[in-house]
Formats: sequence, C-alpha cells, structure tokens
Amino acid sequence: MDSRDTAAEPPVDALRSVFHLHETRRDGDRVLFYGESLVPERMLVREVWEAFREAGYEVQVATARGGQEDIVVARPVQSGIDGIPWKNIGLFLATIASTLLVGALTWYYIPADELLANPFSVFRAWPFTAAVLGVLATHELGHYVMGRYHGVDVSLPYVIPFIFPFGTLGAVIRMRGQMPDREALFDIGVAGPLAGLAATIVVTAVGLSLPPVEVPPWALEGSSRVIVFNNPPLLDLIATALGEPTEYTDPAVSVNPVIIGGWVGMFFTVLNLLPVGQLDGGHIVRAMLGESQERVAALVPAALFGLAAYLHYVLGYAIDESVGLWGFWGLLSAVIAFKGPANPIDESPLGTPRLLVGVATFALGALCFLLVPIEVMSV
Repeated sequence: MDSRDTAAEPPVDALRSVFHLHETRRDGDRVLFYGESLVPERMLVREVWEAFREAGYEVQVATARGGQEDIVVARPVQSGIDGIPWKNIGLFLATIASTLLVGALTWYYIPADELLANPFSVFRAWPFTAAVLGVLATHELGHYVMGRYHGVDVSLPYVIPFIFPFGTLGAVIRMRGQMPDREALFDIGVAGPLAGLAATIVVTAVGLSLPPVEVPPWALEGSSRVIVFNNPPLLDLIATALGEPTEYTDPAVSVNPVIIGGWVGMFFTVLNLLPVGQLDGGHIVRAMLGESQERVAALVPAALFGLAAYLHYVLGYAIDESVGLWGFWGLLSAVIAFKGPANPIDESPLGTPRLLVGVATFALGALCFLLVPIEVMSV
C-alpha cells in the first residue's frame, strides 16, 4: 500500500507548541515547515513525533542555507515494499551464482575445466549455497520482520556477492525510518543475531549429519600449505552433542561443505555483535545502556588492534592469517563508530527481560568467537 494514500494532513497545531512557523511548502510527498525551533532538535522531534506518527508521518529537523531558519520535514511513513525490489533480487541472484561457483571450485573440488565443459555441474554445490545464504538471509529477515512489527521503515536484505572463500561478503538491510524507542531498537537489533544463530545451529547439525566429501588427488598435490578454518566453541559443542567428527585424519576426506554454512553464520555473528555504529551489537548496547554506548564503542578499535598485535608479536601469526582480519576490523570499527547507532525518540530504559535477552545474546556470540578463526598450516 502506498504511504501517500494513508497519510492524513500533518498535525500543525502539535508543531506550533515547539516551533515558530513562518511558511509551509510541499515537495512531492513531503511537507516542509519553515521557521524557528523553540526547543533543542531532539526535544522538538520527541514532542511532536507521536502526533505526526498517528497522522502517518515521520519528522526530521534540518537547517536552511545560511542557518537563518529551521526546517521541519514531514515524510509519509513507508508501510510496505514500493514496487519490485530489483536491486535486492539482482544482488541475490548474483550471490547465488558466486556462492555456487566458489562452492563448486573450493569446497566440492570440481575442476575448472569440468565446469567449463559442463557449466551445469556447478549446481552440485547447491547445498553449500543453500546453507550459506540460508543463514545470512535468516539473520537479515529477523531484522526485517521485527522492523515491520515496530512500524520502522526497513529495506529487504541486500546480499553481497564476492569471491573466495565463501562467495559472499554477507548481507545488510537499511533502516530508513525513525526508531520510536529503545525497546524497538533492541528488538530489531537482537532479532537478527538470534534468528541467524537458530539457522546456524540447524545448518551445522545438518552438515555434521551428512557424509564427508572426497578430496581428489590433484587437490592434495602442489602446495604444502593450506588455509584452515578453526572450529568455534559452538560448532564443537554441536558436534559433541551429535557424536559427529569435525575433521578426519585422512587428508583425502573432508567434512561436508554444508558445515561451512554454519561456520559462516558463527563468524558473521561475532562481527555483527561488535558494539559499534550500525552493527547489531551497536544497536543492542545503545538500547541497553543508552548514550553510554559511546564509551563502550570507543574501546572496540583499541581491543581489536591489541588482539592483532598480540597474535602477531606474541604468538607469531602472519598478517595473512587472523592478524590482518582483526586489524582490518579494528580500522573498520573505528570508522563506523563515528556514525553511531540509531537514536530512539523515546529514551525510556529497557525492562529486565530484555536486558537478560541482551546478555544471553552476547553470551551466545561469545561461543562463536575464536582468537584465531583462520590460519595457514603446513601439511
């Protein structure tokens, strides 16, 4: 349903109590109010938000050129998907192709010449693609569903195609609407990791129950160094509970590639739960601690840089192992920390049940953490 069909006239009377109105203009679906704010920006939005929301609008405050006037922008709340999401569909199809190709070459050991001779043989890697995309899509759909539940304008997931080792860089959604309160911010932030972890556990259990794959002789020849993806504690716990192995002494036998989908889910859960910026952890901690989240976020880059330095200078790991990984995320977290998480309109603190769910989510995330998730070993 189009939002312009459901929005009523903006409640100007509610605005006048905190805003000296000079002029009103329309710009497409938006209504622009020019004047001077009588209160600080965040207080203005908090005072008029409920009335405008009931009328079908979200409000933002801007400053006109020259700084002589304030502008209150009322934009109709988006209530659904506007048209066919071609960009989302295109990226999803591209990521299916990239994960099939990477899965076939890397995890199912299908030679490139065989793929060229018979391109349809790439579909032998469909279990790998289903596992990886199933975990990532479930994570993002958790955010999407909870965002719609709270009436926040969120996009469908954007899945990002890539190359080795998984064929994807993950998936994201865009939160375009205002966050009504800390409860909504918490629910949307925590829904992704919890949904993703549920899918991760299922995918890991399925992968452990499937037969291993044979490593062809040509894959064992040549280089004497191999990249090893170490097991997070959660993966070992699931394997122990099922009584299934996670590795084999025979180098000609490898675990089923579906397990890699579970590994990807655990790895991306750790990264998403970093308490900075627009990452899930940033939203969750912002909802739990309020503006004190900024002090927590400031510690994250230093902790990641320190971790990279410890691995390199103390334990002797190389840059192309997990040293570079944590160093990169230290730099990235420093960049995204500046933007910060979404700021809710209502700053009322969370209740005890949500705080406990938040603590439990980070505890589950800790079970996915590895000091050295990736290393290079000689064989």
